[in-house]
Amino acid sequence: MPFRSVQTRHADQAQRLRQLVRQRGPSAHVLAITSGKGGVGKSNVAVNLSICLAAHSLRVTLVDVDIGLANADLLMDLQPRSTLSDVLSGARTIEQVTMQGPGGIRFVPGTSGHHEWASLSDFERQNLIHQIQKLETSTDIVVLDCGAGISKNVLAFALAADEVFVVTTPQPPALTDAYATVKALYLEKCRARVSLLVNMAHTEREAAATFRRLESVAQRFLDFPIANSGYILHDTALELAVRERVPFVIRYPGSNAGACIAAVAADLMQRCKGRSSGGGFWKRVVGLFA
Repeated sequence: MPFRSVQTRHADQAQRLRQLVRQRGPSAHVLAITSGKGGVGKSNVAVNLSICLAAHSLRVTLVDVDIGLANADLLMDLQPRSTLSDVLSGARTIEQVTMQGPGGIRFVPGTSGHHEWASLSDFERQNLIHQIQKLETSTDIVVLDCGAGISKNVLAFALAADEVFVVTTPQPPALTDAYATVKALYLEKCRARVSLLVNMAHTEREAAATFRRLESVAQRFLDFPIANSGYILHDTALELAVRERVPFVIRYPGSNAGACIAAVAADLMQRCKGRSSGGGFWKRVVGLFA
């Protein structure tokens, strides 16, 4: 059989995806949470935000797509028997690896320590996204705990989401890397709502100043709008909860950090109200293979 060009194969993939989109019903709201660098509390935000959303009777599924360095399960003291590595290998479907998490959320554990999955091929990435799409019909909000940085894996999930939270701290290195992430999304023509969430801020004023710095730079050099998704105050309760492997909104519900993440969740819920279903995550994925 004659060799088929990459362009031809991609065209065939896109056509199959379009056919699936036409068959789909209402879609979930998909939120991608990422960061420019590690160590800024991205996974902690993803876990606790998911639980806050589920507390409002929403069906929430948290998917750890930090391929190769997944750790959301540790924050919830879960011991998954199967992970996304089993999905990627074809041994399991995503439904088979989905488990019950704390606070009523469903959780899809990621893979950690497997370097062979750290850089997925286009085919592997397409297959994984196809598996995640199956969750949309049984959930209201899908939260993707993406990796840090601007690898192809991270950008692919962010570009397909309804909105992207870029998590940073007020420290200059973290803010610089957050801007690099925003720039990468801009260069990839991201159509999702991109916002900044400032974690570990000592005061509301510090969080506001951090947001304004990134917003002004993005506006000046990229002409790219950045929204403000809120902030989480520096809180010893958060650090204790991490050590205890219990989400801080469950272990310390009255903490300052808990009040902050609840406000972020309330703001997100307001944006989701009245949202029309136009294919969501799966519809935008078509563009990645066109």
